Amino acid sequence: MNNAAELHAQGFKPPRTIEELRKHLQAAIEVEHLTIPVYMTGMYTIRPDTNRLAYYAIRSVVLEEMLHLTLAANLLNAVGGEPNTAHPAFVAKYPAKLPFSSDELPPIGLRHFSPEALDTFLTIERPRSLVPPEEGQGWTSIGQFYDAIGKGLRALVAEQGEGGVFTGDPGRQVGPEDFYNSGGEAFRVTDLKSALTAIEVISEQGEGAGDSIWDSDDRFFGEERQLAHYFRFNEIRAGRSYGRHDTPRTPPSGPLLDVTWEDAYKIHGDSKVADYKRFEEQSRVYAEAAAFNLCYATLLSYLDGAFNGWPRLMCLAVPTMLELRDRAERLYRNPHPDPELAKDGVFASATFELEQQHFEAARDQVEQNIEAVDREPGAPIDLSAVTAQTGEQFA
Repeated sequence: MNNAAELHAQGFKPPRTIEELRKHLQAAIEVEHLTIPVYMTGMYTIRPDTNRLAYYAIRSVVLEEMLHLTLAANLLNAVGGEPNTAHPAFVAKYPAKLPFSSDELPPIGLRHFSPEALDTFLTIERPRSLVPPEEGQGWTSIGQFYDAIGKGLRALVAEQGEGGVFTGDPGRQVGPEDFYNSGGEAFRVTDLKSALTAIEVISEQGEGAGDSIWDSDDRFFGEERQLAHYFRFNEIRAGRSYGRHDTPRTPPSGPLLDVTWEDAYKIHGDSKVADYKRFEEQSRVYAEAAAFNLCYATLLSYLDGAFNGWPRLMCLAVPTMLELRDRAERLYRNPHPDPELAKDGVFASATFELEQQHFEAARDQVEQNIEAVDREPGAPIDLSAVTAQTGEQFA
């Protein structure tokens, strides 16, 4: 399934066929997803009741990355593709390379809340205006990647017409009634205009609109505009807020922010569940880490169902994210099972290792919940039959 590696070897360029476009869009889903465990790790390792501004800034970006993943899936469905998020190959092995990215970009690892973690976040979200243009060997900003998709999409529509490109089933689209958060809403992609809007939303929430530090939520969603992802992260890294008239090329000039790097659970980013299992006296840590991975597979399975005919399953992802938060709180506060690492102040952490058995177990749970509401694919789902938590937000 790893389309990115295949096409990267051919040189980075806009997709020239519908099949290449579908592969690019599946890679876009992979790009959006790859960032989520990285940001979650930074957020989860903040000690309770500390660095609240940083915690909620990272949380807001995680939610918007979920929106971006959903819009990328809508794009793929619109052109007749089939999103795949419930498969071991979909989940990166960290440290991981961003699909289609230039070799100049280092692999992305899991780090605890620290200056180094924020440097990783900034590498991921760098605006196009702050990096050199791509030269055929991969993008150096996510905006460049989506630019290539947009160029290919326009060319294909010019060649084949909208009817020849947008051949997907509209019933597979995730709409605002299925997914909404304070950073925008999902919307259906059915034609070139809505497709280009989705690309614009994804790019501008990450790197800023019109070479500014602000996103375009006010223009697209009627919401108060916010700092784009890169600049939310740069505020934390600099320990200072941006002023209203600051620009992408100037440092933040506003008031100082209270950021305490020492208030974080130090982790070993390369830890594996198998490492925890080796220490029998720490079997509880192993059990929590294994349960976290199963819960994460369940989340991806709900997303896969939502993107493949059951859009309302997006709402079932909400309590699953709440469960992930709770499991993370129980996991990260434990010293690492390895006594030598624990002696150095290292704590246990989620490993985001997903194998086929995780998805098989998760699929059973998802299918039971679908069966419980007794609906055909595409029909409204009575979520009260499954959970009473859908009104809550991931925190």
